[in-house]
Amino acid sequence: MNHAHQILPAGTWPAATACDHIALDYDARHRRRFRYTADAGTEFLLDLPRAAVIHDGDGLLLDDGRVVRVDAAPEALIEVTAANPHELLRLAWHIGNRHLPAQLSAERILIRDDHVIVAMLHGLGATTRAVSAPFTPESGAYAGGHSHGDTASFVFVGDHGHGQGH
Repeated sequence: MNHAHQILPAGTWPAATACDHIALDYDARHRRRFRYTADAGTEFLLDLPRAAVIHDGDGLLLDDGRVVRVDAAPEALIEVTAANPHELLRLAWHIGNRHLPAQLSAERILIRDDHVIVAMLHGLGATTRAVSAPFTPESGAYAGGHSHGDTASFVFVGDHGHGQGH
C-alpha cells in the first residue's frame, strides 16, 4: 500500500496531474495517520510526522510519486448572521469564548450544528440557518501548519515576565 508522508499545498503542484481525488470533511482532513480509499480506488495510508489540516486543493504525495488531490467535502453546518458587523463580531466573541471551531467571514460565521449553541445565539439576536458547505474553521493563534496567504501568521519572539513594572 502506498503511503503519503507529505502535503503539497494547493497552487504549488499541477492539480491536473492528480492520479485520483478524495472529498473529505473537516475531521477527515485533520489527521496524522489514517487509511483512505480515493474516489477512483487509489488506496493509501496517510502517515504524517504530526497531525495537520489538509486544505481544499492540497495534494498528498504518494511513495510512488503520484499525487491524490484533496477536496473539502460539504458538511451540515449552521450559518450565523447578524443585523450589522458589530453584532456579528459580538456573536463571534461568544462562539470563541466557548472554544468552538468557527469559519469566519465579514458576512457570516459557520459552525457545526449544536442545538444548545444555536439557542444561545438566537438569544443574543443572531439569525441562523442550516447550510451544506465545506468547513475550514480558523486554526487558532498558536496553530502551526501551512498558510495559503489568506490568514495572518503570529510569531511571538522571546518571552518576558510581567514583573517588569509595565
